[in-house]
Amino acid sequence: MKNMPSDIEIAQNAQLKSIVDIAEKLGIHKCDLELYGDYKAKIKPSLFEKVKHNPDGKLVLVTAINPTPAGEGKTTVTVGLGQAMEKLKKKAVVALREPSLGPVMGVKGGAAGGGYAQVVPMEDINLHFTGDLHAVTSANNLLAAAIDNHIQQGNNLNIDARTIVFKRAMDMNDRALRNIIVGLGGKANGYPREDGFQITVASEVMAILCLASDITDLKKRLGRIVVAYNSNGQPVTALDLKVDGAMALLLKDALKPNLVQTLENTPAFMHGGPFANIAHGCNSVIATKLALKLSDYVITEAGFGADLGAEKFFDIKCRFAGLAPDATVLVATIKALKYNGGVPKSNLSEENLSALEKGIVNLDKHIENIRKFNVPVLVALNKFDADTRAEIEFVIEHCKKQGVEVAICEVFAKGGDGGLELASKLCELIKTTPASYKPLYDETLSIKEKIFTINRDIYGGKNVVYTRTAEKAIKQIEAIGLDKMPICIAKTQYSLSDDPSLLGRPEGFDLTIRDITVSAGAGFIVALTGDIMTMPGLPKEPAANKMDITEDGKISGLF
Repeated sequence: MKNMPSDIEIAQNAQLKSIVDIAEKLGIHKCDLELYGDYKAKIKPSLFEKVKHNPDGKLVLVTAINPTPAGEGKTTVTVGLGQAMEKLKKKAVVALREPSLGPVMGVKGGAAGGGYAQVVPMEDINLHFTGDLHAVTSANNLLAAAIDNHIQQGNNLNIDARTIVFKRAMDMNDRALRNIIVGLGGKANGYPREDGFQITVASEVMAILCLASDITDLKKRLGRIVVAYNSNGQPVTALDLKVDGAMALLLKDALKPNLVQTLENTPAFMHGGPFANIAHGCNSVIATKLALKLSDYVITEAGFGADLGAEKFFDIKCRFAGLAPDATVLVATIKALKYNGGVPKSNLSEENLSALEKGIVNLDKHIENIRKFNVPVLVALNKFDADTRAEIEFVIEHCKKQGVEVAICEVFAKGGDGGLELASKLCELIKTTPASYKPLYDETLSIKEKIFTINRDIYGGKNVVYTRTAEKAIKQIEAIGLDKMPICIAKTQYSLSDDPSLLGRPEGFDLTIRDITVSAGAGFIVALTGDIMTMPGLPKEPAANKMDITEDGKISGLF
């Protein structure tokens, strides 16, 4: 937006309230908080027992169409909608994921929103926060170390080192660590073998943290992690290695939801951080369920487009947690619709109605997909300066023909005031159009049937092609009886297909599954497509190059 301060300048000038005061807005007393300074807190488990009989509020998912490489402001809209709800005198809570240092230091940015719709303290949230991601990294790498140590110390479990599937993790983009050799340097340093790192937010431990219902469930899930196979082809788990308890205690504080606030002092839970293109892309079940007990409206988001985050929210998170969403807000931008209509990124600021008409089929497909889960949908058109009246009117009229309302959203520039139309139309939608959520498929179907259903019904594809590696993995997963779980597809965010160059609404394409892995602790099966990486790399000009801190501690360059 023109002549606006940077995100960090806006955040640094915010009038924050004590986190104790923010908690009181939700009826949370100080005795149920663990304070991390003046503006951050974790929620003690004691609160869950106190509010378990409270009625649940309304659950709203914010998702998006397939984005441009710059993103479309989905988190910003989520935050701004929460602020607008409060302006309408609604008791609202925003429920978000935590940022990963990989994209913060890379190119994508943080996960705290933008402009006048941010969660704060923005610097703390984007830089370490309360240490949850470091705890996940530590628990993950304890298990990784235990595997090699067990082999070194006699290998009583008869682990076949060639079948180790559990990787080390770190919360940073580092392509050089995707494929490595460990154990070099002689007998004292273990057995040499191929290994690799994945980014922490793509790890199964992160998924488990976000799907666990309590500490007991957390420990059981950690114990079920399959790390390797023995010489007889049977799975070896974290429970077999006897480190599930130690992993759980490393995560005992990370399991507690984090409470912060928006620029307009709306309460916000930020907890967990799985990516949606390579993981399940939703904040924690614990935070969402707690928010539902404390408010009338919970505004949550799922990463990237609805083909990724929303599908996984509905088919994985809601299925496991017993959640029943009341409405979905689908974020779209004129520039993303034109991008899907074939306009290059450099020309997106120019009016182009023909490209808009061509690209709006992407929006149509996402509307159709959300309706397949029996959840009503409202389009939030995130407005930018370059958007013309003709372009905006075209989108509104087009959606009207689809039977969908459009709300113009200007929360980036105006905060909660810029989301009043969206908030009002959302409340009316929930009031007049009841949801009857259902998942897309039966989890007891075969692995191939579930993947076929997602590809056909959500992506619009025709056939699914499996590599020899994927075929072998499916047979192994079926042989050990872990095939009756939901599917988590790792796929590019830029297309409904597995090919990022196929924009708009591709149809009849083949989806290629190059590998299948089982996340038995998380409770889902991961299908890897295309060249999607579980360890991203830094760009040519990382965002970190522009960041600095002065002698008096003032941070600059952080968006």
